[in-house]
Amino acid sequence: MSMLMVNDWVHYSVLRDNVRLEADKKLTDGNLASHLKKLKEAGYVEEKKTFKQNKPHTTYKASISGRKAFEAHLDALEALIKGLE
Repeated sequence: MSMLMVNDWVHYSVLRDNVRLEADKKLTDGNLASHLKKLKEAGYVEEKKTFKQNKPHTTYKASISGRKAFEAHLDALEALIKGLE
């Protein structure tokens, strides 16, 4: 979601190749598709499907409600960290 917060539209392969579960492990296509499906169902991301040179070109962006939810999540994390200090 953080990639979608700082970019307008992000291609599926860019998300897949840059999101890490751990330092040396990337998301699989199936895992990423599952995450994106849940985010779409929640209304947090928008999907745009087009074709370029007869190949599917799917991009995603954070919706307004997704941006608000992510910012609220960051605020909660910050409050938690401040509470530990």
